[in-house]
Amino acid sequence: MNNSKKILKLYDDLSTKLENMTFSKPVETVYNPLRYAREGLEKYLRFSNGKKRIIYLGMNPGPWGMAQTGVPFGEVNAVKNFLCINDINIKSPENENNLYPVKGLDCKRSEISGKRLWGFFESVYGTAEKFFADNFVLNYCPLLFLAESDAKNRVRNFTPDKLKKDERKELYFYCDSSLRDIIKILEPEYLIGIGNFAEQRAVEALTGINLTVRKILHPSPASPQSNKNWGEKVKIQLQELNLI
Repeated sequence: MNNSKKILKLYDDLSTKLENMTFSKPVETVYNPLRYAREGLEKYLRFSNGKKRIIYLGMNPGPWGMAQTGVPFGEVNAVKNFLCINDINIKSPENENNLYPVKGLDCKRSEISGKRLWGFFESVYGTAEKFFADNFVLNYCPLLFLAESDAKNRVRNFTPDKLKKDERKELYFYCDSSLRDIIKILEPEYLIGIGNFAEQRAVEALTGINLTVRKILHPSPASPQSNKNWGEKVKIQLQELNLI
């Protein structure tokens, strides 16, 4: 069984466990792109075959990225033009929120984090094939959480670190286990957390596994540091680690 099939099986097992969980308010809706965006995920996982030197780890799907395409940081233009993933059938998630519709590759919104991340890798490596020869990108948690944000019932993206303690503990237990199993398959030398959360989860989840955990600046526009020369800052971080 090749890596892609092994990882897909792990994701199916993880999905089953997570779908048995319940999340309390303010969480209103949970999307699981491992299920409804499976075709995009399967095409992405073809890049996982072979041993990887570096794993880049994100937090969880963004509403205009992986939630649309099934690809980590999967901004639509990057998925189509850099990863060359096209002709995929993305279904609608259960209890779809009309403020966050899933349009698949027809989504007109651009996820800035994904645009920056995949654009950076394209600028460094040129092609997806050259990038994936030694690298791979994962998300720690596969679920997108949407929550009420105020008295006007407006809905916003809600990150897993803000869940209630018991829910967070159970979620982390399942995601830690899945991450360890994937790392054993890909056998990287380095795991690079994309932001503080991913680095912290990797440090806890991968204790006792022989690899080096470090981090880079998250490309989210919510981070003031990321809105000016993000790519140059990350290039310096990776050069200091001798990774590019």
